Amino acid sequence: MATYKPVVVQAFPKLGERITQDTVYWRGYKTPVQIKEFGAVNKIDFSPVPPYNYAVTASSRIHIYGRYSQEPIKTFSRFKDAAYCATHRDDGNLLVAGSEEGSIRLFDISGRAPLRQFDGHTKAVHVVGFLSDKYRIFSGGDDYSSNLWDIPSATEIVSYSEHTDYVRCGCASKVNADVFITGSYDHTVKLFDARTKSSVMTIEHGQPVESVLLFPSGGLLVSAGGRYVKVWDVLKGGQLLVSLKNHHKTVTCLCLNSSGQRLLSGSLDRHVKIYSTTSYKVVHSFNYATSILSLALSPEDETIVVGMTNGVLNIKHRKPEERKETSRKKNQPAYRTYVKGRTYMPKQEDFCVSKPVKRVLRKYDKLLKSFQSSKALDAVLEPPIRLHTPEVTVAVMQELHRRGTLRSALAGRDEKQVNLLLTFVARRVIEPRFTPVLVTVADMITDIYQPVVGQSAIVDRQFLRLQEAIGKEIDYQEELLEVLGMMDTLFATFTKKRATYLEENKSNGLTETIETNTNN
Repeated sequence: MATYKPVVVQAFPKLGERITQDTVYWRGYKTPVQIKEFGAVNKIDFSPVPPYNYAVTASSRIHIYGRYSQEPIKTFSRFKDAAYCATHRDDGNLLVAGSEEGSIRLFDISGRAPLRQFDGHTKAVHVVGFLSDKYRIFSGGDDYSSNLWDIPSATEIVSYSEHTDYVRCGCASKVNADVFITGSYDHTVKLFDARTKSSVMTIEHGQPVESVLLFPSGGLLVSAGGRYVKVWDVLKGGQLLVSLKNHHKTVTCLCLNSSGQRLLSGSLDRHVKIYSTTSYKVVHSFNYATSILSLALSPEDETIVVGMTNGVLNIKHRKPEERKETSRKKNQPAYRTYVKGRTYMPKQEDFCVSKPVKRVLRKYDKLLKSFQSSKALDAVLEPPIRLHTPEVTVAVMQELHRRGTLRSALAGRDEKQVNLLLTFVARRVIEPRFTPVLVTVADMITDIYQPVVGQSAIVDRQFLRLQEAIGKEIDYQEELLEVLGMMDTLFATFTKKRATYLEENKSNGLTETIETNTNN
């Protein structure tokens, strides 16, 4: 007696993104922790020294959070109006911030009252930062000016009024203590040297500049504005290297990882894109609930903090690496005990006894084995199989059709079962891998239950859904055939032009050769 062969479920390739090392790495962050701030989060800045606390600027307050704390460990609230761009100094001891009233305040991390206040801007100051010598501060405001300040004397060193619109972003060079960069809504990025009285370089971004970033080497500059992220070579006079357009709305913030090999950009389209700084291609992306205003990555890349327009602070921590303990229990048999005799090769005179392998059949296979076609179809229409592994349901339908019992399995069903069948077919018939089988199933269902059409509103609705799905798919196929026809015409035209061009070159070369021989 022949043994029963289980239903062969055809394996299809899984659709989805390609899994790369970057995908695995960036997915290694835990479920985010969310903290509600008092207003939109306009700046996040990590302290460059352990324990890597970070300052969050929102509304009229600056909160200092520990890496794993969900409550602020310190608050600076000496602002009459909104505060902007709280930034740490390289040693982590001082914090500087701008404000809506136009003043700049310098705080000691261990204190609460401001150490210095710098007054000189006539409008809101949106960008402040320390130069790499730690004793000077640069700033940019809505009065179109970019200023340089001396910390010990709290006086203005120099003021540049070259921008023609709001100055909203800036950064300082880590290589040269006299160089800083500002970006403005006048579509320009300007590079200033404190030893000169005017800017030394102007770069045209083409859109209102929302964020600028200088690589640690000081040779490359990244600007963000509109939907574009552009990379410039400073050493070649501001030459454009690459222009990236991967966001659908305005890019608001930029960030580099600790090694400088990955560039992160946040946008109002609720996405954070991660680029490779060698190929400048997107290697991963994060999706958030609302528009993103600020973004920061901790110095050891263990924490990603994102600030959004609705005042929510989203914090993701990397999962700790699991260490596998290879300790072995005492009195445990050696490995050679288990593999003893596994490598023995039988001789010619040996008689080999094979151990029978017991095959466990699934529920639908058992029913098919006992020729219960209708119950086998019911088994694969259960929610776990129908929703998560539809290829099993289609494989059983195909096996029933091969046996010639599909029509009897589909017949004799009540309103609820017919509704379930039609729902499955209408949902999956447009998938190319299932179409050949499900079109046959749809034809049989239509033939069997055509006499009862009009007796049940639920079944009628499902028939209309099936008709609509098939009609849309036919329209898509017709449009695709039209596009293919257009593409074939274009390719044929290109091929013809290329052949004509080659023939002309050959004829010209032959003519030139004949003329040369005649002259000789």
